[in-house]
Amino acid sequence: MTVLIITHSEDNECIDRVAAAIARLGGRAFRFDTDAFPAGARLSLSSGAGAGRSTLTTRDGALDLGDVTAVWYRRVAYGARLPSSMDPQLRTASVHEAKQTAEGMLAAFRVPQVDPLPAVRFASNKQVQLDIAREVGLDTPRTLTTNDADAARAFAATCPGGVIAKMLSSFAVYRDGEEQVVFTNALEAKDLADMRGLSLCPMTFQENIPKARELRVTVVGERVFTASVDSQAAPGAEVDWRRQGIELIDAWRKDTLPPDVETGVLRLMDQLGLNYGALDILRTPDGRHVFLEVNPSGEFFWLERTPGLPISEALAEVLLGKAPRRGSWSAFLHTPATHPR
Repeated sequence: MTVLIITHSEDNECIDRVAAAIARLGGRAFRFDTDAFPAGARLSLSSGAGAGRSTLTTRDGALDLGDVTAVWYRRVAYGARLPSSMDPQLRTASVHEAKQTAEGMLAAFRVPQVDPLPAVRFASNKQVQLDIAREVGLDTPRTLTTNDADAARAFAATCPGGVIAKMLSSFAVYRDGEEQVVFTNALEAKDLADMRGLSLCPMTFQENIPKARELRVTVVGERVFTASVDSQAAPGAEVDWRRQGIELIDAWRKDTLPPDVETGVLRLMDQLGLNYGALDILRTPDGRHVFLEVNPSGEFFWLERTPGLPISEALAEVLLGKAPRRGSWSAFLHTPATHPR
């Protein structure tokens, strides 16, 4: 059994952890660092009688794509190692072709994937997540995404506990070579009074939810791993715990979800077509559990250090078919592999 891991060379320790777990269970992990494609790795996709085998060659060796039994889709950075001297237009074309080629490889597989790229893209839409979460019975915050300042101020007026602002996409701004991550922020009256920049970029506004603990819920197949942290005890982390992520890294504790919330989480995963997801949920002082979002490729490595959740092992078991998979793969499981052997 061979698991193809789609990632890049700057990814974190979770890759080695899952690869080691796959090896312990008797499988083989083959890593595809997408930043090395096309400038380093070689990918050949064959189609038609007599066209030959489909292969992927990296610094770790060669892989016959017909031997792949599962795919773990983590991260991509196509073309990142292309020469900086390359003509910008040609570089753009090269990155686009590399992306199209690699995505063609993924689409041709008829093996389990964590998770299929169409499901990852669909599930990454935050508005869709919130709508489906409400449909399956999860508690969600009132939310408005807009570039209309008047609409944002009218929405804020309906939130007596205040309002927070955040982006739908994760990104950073670079000033003087220093990375500055855009975090979630609580808005003050002066922010609502001057919203001239909103017309240039939409933002998402949500009612401010009181927090007793912040939960990170990691779903792998049918298993639900829950950890929580008291972000209110760390100055600067009250609105977004990631601001003090390093300081809080050893403060996470094992936790559990109420049965009805866990059922709702699994129903959400089914509706999104995911076998893996990292969810952010708030527990309020009065015991409510409020769903914020799910990241189809969310991080988990720090939760294996503290509080010691065996997420890598669970991923390896699902990828190798040694643990139950959710229903999103039903169309893949009994179809012959497309890549020629």
